[in-house]
Amino acid sequence: MLSFLSVCLMGVASVSAQNPDDFENYADTISDPLVSNSLQEIQEEESLVSESMDSLMQVWYVKDAINDAENSKSLANQNTPVFFSDSIYEAKLKKIPTTFPLVYNQKVKEWIEMYIRQGKYYIPTVLGLSKYYFPRIEEELDKNGIPLELKYLTVVESALKPRAKSRAGAAGLWQFMYGTGKIYGLEVSTLVDDRFDPDKETVAACKLLKDMYEVYGDWALVIASYNCGPGNVNRAIKRSGGKTTFWEIYPYLPRETRGYVPAFIAVNYIMNNYEAHGYKPINVELPMYSDTVMISKKLHFGQVNGVLGISMDLLRDLNPQFKKDIIPGDIKPAALRLPADMATRFAELEDSIYKYQDSIFFAPQNQLAYQNAAKPNANARYSDPEPCDNSIPAGSSKLIYTVKQGDTFGFIANWYDVKVTKLKCWNNIYSDRLTVGQKLSVYVPTMRLNSYKNIDNMTFDQKQAQQSNNIVAQQSAKGNKLDPNYEYYTIRKGDNLSTIASRYPGISDADIMKINGFTSNDVRRLQIGQVIKIRRKK
Repeated sequence: MLSFLSVCLMGVASVSAQNPDDFENYADTISDPLVSNSLQEIQEEESLVSESMDSLMQVWYVKDAINDAENSKSLANQNTPVFFSDSIYEAKLKKIPTTFPLVYNQKVKEWIEMYIRQGKYYIPTVLGLSKYYFPRIEEELDKNGIPLELKYLTVVESALKPRAKSRAGAAGLWQFMYGTGKIYGLEVSTLVDDRFDPDKETVAACKLLKDMYEVYGDWALVIASYNCGPGNVNRAIKRSGGKTTFWEIYPYLPRETRGYVPAFIAVNYIMNNYEAHGYKPINVELPMYSDTVMISKKLHFGQVNGVLGISMDLLRDLNPQFKKDIIPGDIKPAALRLPADMATRFAELEDSIYKYQDSIFFAPQNQLAYQNAAKPNANARYSDPEPCDNSIPAGSSKLIYTVKQGDTFGFIANWYDVKVTKLKCWNNIYSDRLTVGQKLSVYVPTMRLNSYKNIDNMTFDQKQAQQSNNIVAQQSAKGNKLDPNYEYYTIRKGDNLSTIASRYPGISDADIMKINGFTSNDVRRLQIGQVIKIRRKK
C-alpha cells in the first residue's frame, strides 16, 4: 500500500525498540548515501506539502471554517513560526502517553519543524477534523485490541480527507489500493467505492493491521509494512542480516518508508503539543451526531436535498462512498448517513423522497448528465433541477423566529409544520449552518397564527412538549383518552426505542420501557402510529 505522504503535509509515526542514541550511532556506520540525505528529502517533501494544503483548503467545509470570522481567530496568528530546542522537543515527546517509544533524533526534528513551518492553516484543520473522525476510528481500534495511536495513520495517509486519492490510486482515509480493498471486503464499482467510506475502510484497516501484527509481532514493523508492503520489509530484514527492529533495518527500507516512521513520531508530537506553537482546532462544520437509514431503492442525493433541504455538499461529505451521488439500493441495500435529526425526518417522508423528481434524476436521457455533474470534486457545487421555491402560501402570515443554541433547520421546520426547503428558500439560505441569534422568516396559516406566535419564546423542552400536546389533542379527537400529565410520542417508520429516546435528553430506552410497562415482547410488537408515553410533564 502506497502512502499519501507524497501529497499531504502530515506524517505518521512508527515505534522504535531502541534508544535514540543507538539509532544515531548505527546510522553513522552505514555507507548508504540516502541515509545522509534526510534534509534534502524533507525539502522535497515540503514543496509537495504546499500542493496538499492547496487541495485541502478547497474542501467546502474547510473553506467555510477558515473564512468564518469567528474561526479565523483560532488560527495561529504569527509571522514567525515558534521553534524549540532539541531538549524541549525530546522532553515533550517523552510525556506523550503511548505504547511506542517515541525516538527523538535529527530526522524527527526535521519533520517536526517542517510541520511547524507549513502548518498555519493545515494543523488547525486537521485538529478540527480529528474531532469528527477520531472517536469513530478509536472505537474500532479498541474493539480489535490495536493501539489507539495508530489512528494517526489516517493523518499521514489522507490528512483526514475521506475522498483523498493518491497518484498511485490508493483511496480514502486509510489509502487502500484497489486490490487490497477487494481482499478485505471493500466493494469498488462504478457507483460505489467503499474505500471512501470512513467506517468500512477503518474496519478493513483493522483487519489488515492485525494480520500484519501476526506476521511481525512488532507494531513498528507493522507500520512500515503498511507503508511499503510486507515484501519490502522482509527484504530489508534479509539485507540487514536478520535484524528485527525498524531502526536496525532502516537503511535497507525504501526511501519513503524511512521518512514514514520519523514523520509518525513528529505527528504524535504535533497533535499533542499544538497549543505550544500557537495552534487551535478550527470548527469544521460537520455534524458531530449522525445516524443511518437503510436504502432499498435507487436514490439520488438530489432527491434527499429537494425534500429535506440537506445540502448536496453535506450529503457528499457524510457519504463519500457514493461516487456519482447515486445510491444503488435496488441492487444491494445500502446505508445513507444523515444528520441525526434528519434520519427520523427521512423515515417520515421516505415515499415522498423516492418519488421526488425521479423521472428527471433517473430518466435515461439525463442519467449521464447527472452522473457527470455529480463527480466527487471538492470544488464542484450542485445545481438544483429547479429554482428555489420561495412562494408564500395563500392565507399565510409572517412570523420571525430567533435561532437558539442547539437549533437545526429540521427542528424549526417541525415546530412550524413547514418543509426545510421552504424555510431555507424564504430566508435565502443555501447551507445547513445556523448562528445563535439569527432571525428567520416563517410563514404559517393565518387561522393558526396564535398557536405559532409563542414558539419563539419557548425553551427547547417546551417546543418539544407542545408537539406532544398536539398528539394528545389529536388522539382525543379520535376518541382515544391520553393522560395530559405525560408527554407522548407517535411511532413513525424507522423508529426504535433508542432513536426515540435520543430525542429527549436524560431519557433512555429503558426509561421508556418502564413508564409504558413494556416487556421485550411488547417492544418487538410496536407498530407505526402507536402512541407511547415518554415522561411525566414538568
